[in-house]
Amino acid sequence: MEQTYRVSARSYRPEHWDSVVGQKSIKSTLKNAIETEHVAQAYLFCGPRGVGKTTCARIFAKAVNQILPHNESGEQINYTIDKIDSEHDEFAYNIFELDAASNNGVDDIRSITDQVRIPPQQHKYKVYIIDEVHMLSTSAFNAFLKTLEEPPAHAIFILSTTEKHKIIPTILSRCQIFDFNRISIADMVEHLQMIAKREGITAAPEALHVIAQKADGALRDALSIFDQVVAFSGNELTYQTVIQNLNILDYDYYFKVTDCLLDGNIPGSLVIFDEILDHGFDGHLFLAGLGEHLRNIMVSKDASTLKLMEVTEGVAELYGKQAERPDLHWLINSMDILNTADVQYKTSKSQRLLVELALMQICSLTSLDEVEKKKSNSLRLIPIVKEHELHPSIPARDKVRPKTESDSSDKSIGIERPQPIAVPTGFRKKTAVQLAPHDRFRLREELDTEKKTSKETDEGQVLEAEIRPTKEVTVEALQGAWNLYANSLNELGKKSLSSTLNAEKPVLEGNVIKLTLSNSIQEMEVLDIKSEMMEFLRNHLQNFDLDVVLDVQTVNHTKVHLYSDKEKYEAMKEKNPALEELRKRLNLDLEF
Repeated sequence: MEQTYRVSARSYRPEHWDSVVGQKSIKSTLKNAIETEHVAQAYLFCGPRGVGKTTCARIFAKAVNQILPHNESGEQINYTIDKIDSEHDEFAYNIFELDAASNNGVDDIRSITDQVRIPPQQHKYKVYIIDEVHMLSTSAFNAFLKTLEEPPAHAIFILSTTEKHKIIPTILSRCQIFDFNRISIADMVEHLQMIAKREGITAAPEALHVIAQKADGALRDALSIFDQVVAFSGNELTYQTVIQNLNILDYDYYFKVTDCLLDGNIPGSLVIFDEILDHGFDGHLFLAGLGEHLRNIMVSKDASTLKLMEVTEGVAELYGKQAERPDLHWLINSMDILNTADVQYKTSKSQRLLVELALMQICSLTSLDEVEKKKSNSLRLIPIVKEHELHPSIPARDKVRPKTESDSSDKSIGIERPQPIAVPTGFRKKTAVQLAPHDRFRLREELDTEKKTSKETDEGQVLEAEIRPTKEVTVEALQGAWNLYANSLNELGKKSLSSTLNAEKPVLEGNVIKLTLSNSIQEMEVLDIKSEMMEFLRNHLQNFDLDVVLDVQTVNHTKVHLYSDKEKYEAMKEKNPALEELRKRLNLDLEF
C-alpha cells in the first residue's frame, strides 16, 4: 500500500526548538524557564495565524517533563531539550489539547478542572493546551478562573489565541503573555529553500520570495502556497510559474509604468494599465502595488534605509537604478495621489477612470517640474539694467524718480526692464515678467548689494556705486507725500491704519520724521508697514536718509471709585436728613 501524501505544513512541523522558524526571544525565554525551574502555572501565546504558537506549546509541553535537574545522589542528569522526537510516546499521556472553537461550554471546562486534580502517573507535570481560547463563552471563562489562579503544582496551562483583545482581563492577569511576531520574509525564504532541497525541487530565489510575500508573515500559509505551486509546475519553481499560478502582477510592469510617469508619458502609462486589466488584474491591486513600488524607490535612495526593502538582490539593483531619476518631492506627491485614489476606489462609480486620472496627475507632476525649472532659468537670465546705464548722458541723481507704466520697457534698445522694487505693494504695476516671491526676494537682495558695492564688468571696468539722492525735504512736501501714502492704504482696504496716519501729523526734524501715537496697538500696525512706507517716502521725496521715529504717549486714566450701598445711603442722608427720621419712624433695619 502506497504511503499517503502529507502536506508540508504537517510533514515539516518543528519537533524541537532549533527547527522553530523565528521567535528567538520566546524560544530562549521558555528554554531558560525550564532549565532554571521557573516554570509558570499559566502561559498565553498570542499572535497571527501560522507563526508557531501551537508548535511551541507542544514542544514546551514535552520539554518540561524531560528536564530532571538532579537525581537522589545529587548528580545532574543531562537531558537535552533541543532534540525531542517521536520516541517519547509516554509523554502523550501528560499532554491534553482542547480546541476551544468547538468545545467552548461550561461543561468542557469543568471536565478539565476535574482532570487537573489527578496527578500524573509518570514524570512531573500535566500540561493542558487550549487552542483558540478566545472562543470560550463568558460563563466558561468564569468557571475557569479559580482553577487557573490556583492550580495544583503538577498542572501547567498553555492558552493559545489569535485575538488577544477578546480575552477578559481576569484571564490575562493570571498568565505570562508571549506575543508571537510575524515570520520575516528572509526566514521564510530560508525555510522554504531547506524544504525544496529535501524534496529535490529546484526553486529560484525570486520564486520563493514571491511565495513569502504572498504569505504575509504566516509560515503555514507559505507552506500551503509552496505545495500549490509545486503541484502546478512540478519539481522546478521559476518566477514566471509562481506569478502565473498565484495571479500576481509582475514587478516589471511597475518599472515600466514608473518610467512612463517620470517621462510625463500619459498615453504610455494608460496603455500599460489597459494591458494589466486585460490580464485580469484588479485596479485596486495595481494602485496598492504601484504605491509599494514608489515606496521602495524612495527607500533605495538612501543606503541607511535599504534594510527596509524586502526584495532579492537582483530586484534591489533595478530599484537602485530607477531611484536615480526621481527626487523626493516627486515621489512624495505621487504617493499622496495614489493614496487618495486608494481611499476613494471602493466608493467610486468609475473605478477605471479614477486610476487613469491618478496616473495622469502623476505624469503632470513631471511636466510642472520642468516648467518651473524653465521659468527659474529664464528669470536668472533677465538682465538688471539701471537707467543711468541706458542713458549715460543723464546723471543718475536726476533719473531717480517714481516708476510709471510707460517705463516698463525700452523699445529703442530692445531690453525688457524688470519690475521696480522700491515702491509700496499697492502701487506695483504688472510687467511682462512676473516674479515668484522667492525670486523677488533674491532680486531685492541683488539690488541692495549693487547700491552698496561696486561691480566689475566683463571688460574689467569698475562701475561707480549708485549715488543715493539726498534732496532737502520741506514740511509741505512731507505732508503731501504722507497724505498720498495714507490715502493709498485706504484704497487697499487698510482703513484703520489709514485713519491713524491721517489723524497724526508727522513732525520733521532734519531727516528724522517723528510720529506720535496714542497706544501700542497703533505702534504695532505702523511697524508692520514701516519699511514699505519709508521706501515710498524716500523715493517720492528723493531723500534716502529719511527715517521715522515712533513715540507712544501713555494716557493716564482716572481711577473710578465704586461706592458701597452703605456709602450711598450716607451720602443721601447727608443731603436730606429727613430720610433718617423716616427710617426710624418706620422701624426699618438696613442691612449693608
